[in-house]
Amino acid sequence: MTDAVFELPAATFDLPLALSGGTQTSLRGYAGKWVVLYFYPKDSTPGCTTEGLDFNALLPQFTQAGAVILGVSRDSVKSHDNFCAKQGFTFPLISDGDEALCRAFDVIKEKNMYGKQVLGIERSTFLLSPEGHVVQAWRKVKVAGHADAVLAALKAHAKQ
Repeated sequence: MTDAVFELPAATFDLPLALSGGTQTSLRGYAGKWVVLYFYPKDSTPGCTTEGLDFNALLPQFTQAGAVILGVSRDSVKSHDNFCAKQGFTFPLISDGDEALCRAFDVIKEKNMYGKQVLGIERSTFLLSPEGHVVQAWRKVKVAGHADAVLAALKAHAKQ
């Protein structure tokens, strides 16, 4: 029995993940660590930039608590590399161009953009335990104060 919000299919942990910087990994590569997996709509947009900067500012505290931060969008690795360089992000971003990870976490949602219905990423964050359980989920995230809330939740879960 776990306190998981929901369980991911085992195959999710083996999905190939293309990271900024050109490396490849999978969620299985982070086994034994807390993982903050945050999904955002698009590189270099105001809300996404602020969210990334907020997580980056708190990265030492997340690291001290035994967590890694991974940002995810459908943008290319090249776009992620440019975004990281411009903003000084020191954590990796995952390029999910085929939406496999987005779909595993059910973050592709219908949105209204300029009067048209389009499919896009709903800003969401998931906290995965070192055993790979999703122990907390935030959907329809508002950026202000979000990174602080995730850090507080991590610390609370890590104490249990």
